[in-house]
Amino acid sequence: MKLHVMFVGSKFIYNESLKEYVIRHIQKTCDEIELISYYKDGENTLFLEIEKELNNKNRLIIVTTKQNFSTIGKLISTATTDIQVLKDGFLMPQKALVYEEGSYLIEHDKTLVNVLQVDESTNIPPILMKSETTNATIHVFDEEKDTLINILTPIAQTYEVTFEVTTLIDGWQRIDICSKRYGDISNFISASKKLLSNNLIPASNVLEYIIERLSSLGKKITFAESCTGGLLSYYLTKNNGASKILEGALITYSNDLKDNWLAVSEKTLEEFGAVSAEVVREMSEGAMAVSHADYAIAVSGIAGDTGGTDEKPVGTVYIGVRGKSDHNEKHLYFKGDRNFVQNQSALYAIKMLLLLDKKTFF
Repeated sequence: MKLHVMFVGSKFIYNESLKEYVIRHIQKTCDEIELISYYKDGENTLFLEIEKELNNKNRLIIVTTKQNFSTIGKLISTATTDIQVLKDGFLMPQKALVYEEGSYLIEHDKTLVNVLQVDESTNIPPILMKSETTNATIHVFDEEKDTLINILTPIAQTYEVTFEVTTLIDGWQRIDICSKRYGDISNFISASKKLLSNNLIPASNVLEYIIERLSSLGKKITFAESCTGGLLSYYLTKNNGASKILEGALITYSNDLKDNWLAVSEKTLEEFGAVSAEVVREMSEGAMAVSHADYAIAVSGIAGDTGGTDEKPVGTVYIGVRGKSDHNEKHLYFKGDRNFVQNQSALYAIKMLLLLDKKTFF
C-alpha cells in the first residue's frame, strides 16, 4: 500500500523547517513516502481530494493544524457516512477506534487514514500507522550502479528482499532495502558486506556512522570551507554526538583569511589562485595544524551563479582531504545552480574522507 502524506494548512507550505521536521518524523516510523501534497487553509478542493483518497485503498497521513483538525474530521465523517464525537477533548470520527492526544487512526474500505494535529513549538503526536514492511539503507562507494545491481541481485533473491539503488554523486550509491522480515535484511546486508568489504557502509546515515567510528577511536576532524560556506559543518553537526569529533571549523572566503587563519602562502594564492589544488592542500594542512585534528577537509570553488572564467567556469571546485599520513586533492566540475553545486561538493568531500582511510571507515 502506497503512503500519501497530505499537509492541510498554509503554514506547512511556507514554514519549511516545520514541514521538514514532520516529514523526518514520519519517515522514521512509516514506509517510504510515495506522495506529498499541500492544501492551503480553506481550499475548496479538499473534500473531493480526501474522498478520492478514501477510495484508493492506500495509506494516508493527514497533517493538519489545530485550526483545521476538527474540519478534517468533519470531512472524513461526511465521506464515510460517519459522525464526529468528542474523545478525550478532541473531535474525531466515531469510527476512530485507535487514538491518542492529537492523533487518530481510521480504516475505511481498506484505506488507512492517520490524522495528526501539528503546530509550531509542539511535539508531533504519535503516528499510529506503522510500517507494513521492514526497511534499511546502506551505502556503497567506488562501484558503478549497474555493476552493483548485478552483484546484489542474486543475494537479494536468496534472502527474498527487494532493493533500489540511487546515485547520490559519482561513486556513491545509496541502497534502500525492503522486506517483510528484518532477519532477511540483516542476512542480505551481511552477505553484501562480505563481497564489498572495502566499499560498503552498513548504516543509513553516513555522517552518524563517521561520528561513531571516529569517537570510538578518540579521533577528531575539522573543516576549512570556502564556497560551501559551512555546509560540511552543518551536515555533521545536525547529527547527535558531533561535538565528540568536531571542536571547530573555519570558513575562509577571502585570501587574507586563508593566509592569516590557515597559513596559505601569498605565493601559492598569487600563482595558482584561491580555487586550486595547491590552495586546498595548504588549507587542509593549516586546518589540521590549528586544530590538532586527525582529519581535515578543505573546499574551495566557484559555486555561482556568477564569478566564473573561461579557465575556471562556474561549478569548478577543488577538494582536499588530509589524515595524519596521507592527503588527496581533487579537481571537480559540478553542473547546476549555486545550492546544488554546494551540496554536491559537500557530499563529494565526505566520500573522499571515507576513501582516504579505508582501514578506519570500512
